[in-house]
Amino acid sequence: MYVPAHFDPPNLEALHDLIEQNAFGILFTKGKSGLDANHIPFDLNREQGPFGVLRAHVARANPVWQDIASGDEVLAVFRAVDTYISPSWYPSKHKFHKQVPTWNYLVAHAYGRVTIHDDERYLRGVVGRLTRTHEATQAQPWKMSDSPKDFIDTMLKAIVGIEIEITRLVGKFKLSQNKEAADILGAGHALKERGSDAIGDAMLAIGAAKAEQV
Repeated sequence: MYVPAHFDPPNLEALHDLIEQNAFGILFTKGKSGLDANHIPFDLNREQGPFGVLRAHVARANPVWQDIASGDEVLAVFRAVDTYISPSWYPSKHKFHKQVPTWNYLVAHAYGRVTIHDDERYLRGVVGRLTRTHEATQAQPWKMSDSPKDFIDTMLKAIVGIEIEITRLVGKFKLSQNKEAADILGAGHALKERGSDAIGDAMLAIGAAKAEQV
């Protein structure tokens, strides 16, 4: 991924935050059958290894876990918000007419070595962590013990675990940082007016910080 210096994420923590807040990633593999992409939720362990470890599971019927082998390099992509940016939102456009449309977005690319796990203990851990994370906002969070043991045992036999030791973590936070403060603020306010609060707020913060440096 091409990442100009001004679009670099601020730190590793920001990339980890993006992954955890947008856990439904795309797993890209290149196995015996060629290129493949699978859309699956991931659990991130920030503390393991220099960049963290990703854990997930796929259906046993999904050929991806047999198409690749433990030790193969894979890529997991996580995308947060994105939005179109009109040149009309930049104040300088109305003065100099030297702006063009663009697209702003936040993404993280996690490269790493995959390990296939086909054992019940590992799978219980993965499903348990994913469930606790995504049920946390429910009034009565569902847990595995809510279902009969034989039912859960059957469900676990129908999945296979995927673990990725992240060896390289690359991100791109494209928020018009290469523009003047007034243009960043102008576009940020325009996005807020249109309900795009996530990128709008981020751009307003960047624009305000840049204005203070002048």
